[in-house]
Amino acid sequence: MVAAAPAPGEIRVASSVGRWVVLTTVLGSSMAMLDSTVINVALPRIGEDLGTGMAALQWTVNAYMLTLAGLILLGGALGDRYGRRRVFVVGVVWFAVASLLCGIAPNAGVLVAARALQGVGGALLTPGSLALIQASFHPDDRARAVGLWSGFGGVGAAVGPFVGGWLVDGPGWRWVFLLNLPLAAICVPVALRHVPESRDPAAHGRFDVLGAVLGALALAGVTYALIEAPGRGASPVVIGSALAGVALGVAFVLVERRRADPMLPPSIFRSRLFTSVNLVTFCVYAALGGFFFLSAIQLQVVAGYSALGAGTALLPTTVLMLLFSAWSGELGRRIGPRVPLTVGPLLAAAGMLLMLRVGPGTPSVGSYVSEVLPAVLVLGAGLVVVVAPLTATVLAAVDAGRAGLASGINNAAARAAGLIAVAALPLLAGMGPEAYRDAGEFAATFRRAMPMCAGLLVAGAVIAWWTVRTPAAAVRGERPECAVHCGVVAPPLEPERREGRRTPAGQAPERGRPSRGAVPPDRRGRHT
Repeated sequence: MVAAAPAPGEIRVASSVGRWVVLTTVLGSSMAMLDSTVINVALPRIGEDLGTGMAALQWTVNAYMLTLAGLILLGGALGDRYGRRRVFVVGVVWFAVASLLCGIAPNAGVLVAARALQGVGGALLTPGSLALIQASFHPDDRARAVGLWSGFGGVGAAVGPFVGGWLVDGPGWRWVFLLNLPLAAICVPVALRHVPESRDPAAHGRFDVLGAVLGALALAGVTYALIEAPGRGASPVVIGSALAGVALGVAFVLVERRRADPMLPPSIFRSRLFTSVNLVTFCVYAALGGFFFLSAIQLQVVAGYSALGAGTALLPTTVLMLLFSAWSGELGRRIGPRVPLTVGPLLAAAGMLLMLRVGPGTPSVGSYVSEVLPAVLVLGAGLVVVVAPLTATVLAAVDAGRAGLASGINNAAARAAGLIAVAALPLLAGMGPEAYRDAGEFAATFRRAMPMCAGLLVAGAVIAWWTVRTPAAAVRGERPECAVHCGVVAPPLEPERREGRRTPAGQAPERGRPSRGAVPPDRRGRHT
């Protein structure tokens, strides 16, 4: 029998219940975050074990990103309507079952389908974990609770590639997925026992399911065409899927413009600053998605690193973000976002170009220090400079009542960018279906792909320099609550900014989810 949980909005961080709430939300969000990053170091072993080509490895990454990016804006709305704890628990269980299917997949087709199911679970639990933090804690403790959630989640993201590499080299790549089962076994009972249920009393059942489906199918059509083009060429299937993806994208835009309560309200893009920063986001995270996908393979196939060695080699980038992202946010508030959003991508581009020095050879401490470490340190420095000011600028570009929506759109745009990059870069670099099995061929295509990633970052820097004019005063008050962040697949989700006022028990003063907000807030900061 499930014990009665405390009332929402009354839990204190220092209490035992508060610690349980932080634990379960961190575990839930970490499951989804880890499976976005750890998979890269496992790809060569997956391909070898299942006997697949490059396209299957791309789909192993992209099937997850596709459903997650397409449905994350919808996930929080379901929690507001049907109960945040309920939807969060459903997401964790769904994710765990999909992880089990990934772990026992007999072939690449089953693995890709299970990865798509994982993304659905991730779209439910990722915004839900932050929404539970916002809804459960006392207003005086809410910022501290979000900070703990962000910090512990950052630690999980930082150690993820290391743990993933250890699992791949040890018990095998399947344990990268099976590890989620014991985490879910802890997360679900703790959530049911200690986390109070909460809903948004103003939420209704009119969800933009059509918009979510159209958006996901549009991404799927374009992604399929890009991934299959190297093997099939300009076949009717490839051309047809590309045209279908574009047509579905147009239909998505038309539907969102006409719906009364759209998932992605076009009105939010009337802000020139918001649009510009999302373009910068797209460029930055497209480059990062391609870089980490290809670099993990380059280190193993070409440079001879083990999976553990490859995961550890890339670790300094996330460690730098973990240690200095809060400092970078403070710097951006003092000097304004234009310089960080310009300098950061340029530094990251330099780091990617330095990665071209990594080539065939026997891994050693000396070769790592001279070849790999300078690249990942410069890349990490660039991300430290850009990510926190980027988040603050996104929040400053919209009304306070739309902060959660703006953050969700920014997060989804970054995931979609990584999805497209992983699909397009092998095609643009001339990477054949069996390239990852041949060190010479992969090294040659890697040398062509890295300047493309760097070019995306330079484009982002140019967009920021020419379009971002917001003075420091405009973002000084926008202090992202998720200040500690080191995710390389997307910027942090941020809760909605609501006027600090107490609400009756059972109602959450802040919703902290990225899905609703399509309807402008009234004078009290509340959606009607």
